[in-house]
This record gives sequence, structure tokens and C-alpha cells, in this order.
Amino acid sequence: MKSFKSNPWILPQPVLIIGTYDKDGKANAMNAAWGGQWDMHEIFISLGSHQTTDNLAENPEFTVTFATVGTMVAADYVGIVSGRNTPDKMEKTGWTAEKAPNVNAPVFKEFPMALECRVKQKIDESDTGCYLIAEIVNILCDEKYLAEDGKPDVEKMDLITYDPVHHTYIQLGKTVGKAFADGKQLK
Repeated sequence: MKSFKSNPWILPQPVLIIGTYDKDGKANAMNAAWGGQWDMHEIFISLGSHQTTDNLAENPEFTVTFATVGTMVAADYVGIVSGRNTPDKMEKTGWTAEKAPNVNAPVFKEFPMALECRVKQKIDESDTGCYLIAEIVNILCDEKYLAEDGKPDVEKMDLITYDPVHHTYIQLGKTVGKAFADGKQLK
């Protein structure tokens, strides 16, 4: 095996779009790859210093959506352009923002699914950012992305993952097995 120095190469990495409102109620979004499930009802996100962190200092509620093939260009854009410096950032994405039903944050209609979240804890908060632990208050899913059992169908969503090794986006593929079941073959 070839050896590499320490790198942020946990694979796959989600492409998370964090939606917040600024102090004037204007919607903002940023792209964050370093996040995941914290426990059954919480997520964690590593954030640098951004317009989003400013917004969360004013209002600790936000949404998290998952980038798709169809939202990839604008999702990348909100990761490279700051709301602090580009006042028309959201207009350039073409996304439609609506107020989330359970938190004071925007939901972007172009995404198949959104987590409505509330900050529970900020860890190691400094001028350079923090680690967020947030409660998942509710999950919204566009009905066209539901499976026959009425639950979200991840395959229908065309989700993408971030490849931190080559700095690319990769479309997630097909179901290849059944979790908590296929391993029983080895019992």
C-alpha cells in the first residue's frame, strides 16, 4: 500500500448546503463538506468563519440540504463565493427560498430533501470558526423523491459526494445491498 500524509479524506463526503437568514431576513447558503450524523437526532458540521457563522450567531436555526447533480454548479458556487462580499450571491444561484415550517431558516425548493436544524452546541468557537452540534427538528422531502414505502428514496435524488482527493464531485450510484441483513449470510 502507498502511504500518504494526514489529509481530510474520509470518503464519501456529503455536499451539505446550509441555509440561514441574515439579521435582515435575507436568505444565505454555503457549501460545507465536513459534516455528518452525530447521533440519532443530531448532526455535526465543521464551519470556518463565514456569513453563515455570522447568521448563526444572530439566529441559531438553519436548514441542511444535500447537493444533487442538478444543483451541483450553484452548490459549488455558494462554496466559493462569500455572502459577506457578494450581496447578490443567492440571486445568481437561481434557487427559490421559502421559510422552513419549523425553524427560522430558508428551504431551497430545488433540493429533494432538507433537515430543519437548531444549534445545540458550538465547540471550540473562535474567530476562525467552530464545530456545530445541531438538533434535527424535522425532515422535509419533496414527494416526488419518495419510495413506494412513503420514505425518501436516495437513488431518485441524484445526490453527489465530494472527492477531497481529486477535488471533484461524484454522483452516488445504485443500491448494492441491504444493511443489517446481508451480513447475516456469514453467521
